[in-house]
Amino acid sequence: MALELTDSNFKETINSDKPVLVDFWAAWCGPCRVIGPIIEELATEYDGKAIVGKLDVDNNPGVSVEYGIRNIPAVIVFKNGQEVKRIIGANPKPAYKNALDEQLA
Repeated sequence: MALELTDSNFKETINSDKPVLVDFWAAWCGPCRVIGPIIEELATEYDGKAIVGKLDVDNNPGVSVEYGIRNIPAVIVFKNGQEVKRIIGANPKPAYKNALDEQLA
């Protein structure tokens, strides 16, 4: 299951030694609901290799503003606390897998 991220645990989580994929989403966002199951599948598939989390932009405006999230879904991959890849909009599963695999190589 994807890790629930918040304004309070976000920085600590992305500063992991593993790649971190974060899905910025909201309950009212149709495309966010479309990729939700994909994000959950990735959380299971990459368990132990990467961290996969979800951050509700409505409940956590601090991080959303800091990273300039204007369109959702927005998926950002972090490595050592730094953004390395940003994918905007609903995409097929391989787009997210490739973004994570690039950081695991």
